[in-house]
Amino acid sequence: MLPVKLIVTGDDFGYCPRRNQGIVECFLAGAVSNVSLLVNGSAAADAAQLARRYNIPIGLHANLSEGSPVCEVLKTNSSLLNQDGFFHGKMGFRTALSKGLLNMSEVKQELKAQVELFLKLTGHLPLHMDGHQHVHVLPEVRHVFAEVLEEYGIQYTRVPIEPGLHNCDWIPPSLMDFYLGVEEDSFNTVDVFTKHGIRWPHIYIGLSTMGKNMSVSSICSAIDAAIEQFVSKAPQSRRVTIELMVHPGYPSVPPAGGCGEGPDDFSQSWERLHELQTLMEPELQSQYKTRSIQLCSFKDL
Repeated sequence: MLPVKLIVTGDDFGYCPRRNQGIVECFLAGAVSNVSLLVNGSAAADAAQLARRYNIPIGLHANLSEGSPVCEVLKTNSSLLNQDGFFHGKMGFRTALSKGLLNMSEVKQELKAQVELFLKLTGHLPLHMDGHQHVHVLPEVRHVFAEVLEEYGIQYTRVPIEPGLHNCDWIPPSLMDFYLGVEEDSFNTVDVFTKHGIRWPHIYIGLSTMGKNMSVSSICSAIDAAIEQFVSKAPQSRRVTIELMVHPGYPSVPPAGGCGEGPDDFSQSWERLHELQTLMEPELQSQYKTRSIQLCSFKDL
């Protein structure tokens, strides 16, 4: 078997106390090996403290789409805000970008402010940095994002191109349209990130196994198919690195949680708990062993 290094990243660390609790439990059980922090999350300071206490490898989940900015000068009269004074939202951000309404200097200002806040909260720079709701691979944003990473010497990111995504007939058409848009943006980002010396694991998985679609078999099938495709394209490879994006946690209970606007529907749903329980399944750990899969974080690559 080809040796596999698997980074299991718990996204949205800092979103709410119950999310933090679930992610920490997963880490201590060996089910999650890495976390991604929302510095504008309502429980970000608590999350940073937990990461320090339990020595959890932590990166930055840069957020330009949900809640409030952390840069003081952008909290009023900024192109990044909607009429209610919050970020435009997952689809609203994309619409504003496509209409040319977003100021890229403000995007850069906010990204740098989030890196600086991460440094203040954790005492170190992020080990990796990606985008909440995949905003980091969007046109224009990808160039600014790459510049910020290079400026701070942050080596690793996420490029959400998932092998076999097109074959996932259980994903609803509306969601698949969004995923295929993310995939196209990601393909167009590869050259930009490469030019700036940024790296990422060989394989990304996480769209096909999200929420209710997560099971031990769906994770293992996605890993097996991705490795098979990777080996066919790079037969000389001596090892393979994979990032599995996950969103475990206990469901948010309003009004606690969110990034300034309160928790969203997905955060309050049973799907978060379902991911937590699936990742903790002893069968999954034994399947990793069968496949020579070693869990690690970005600092181990």
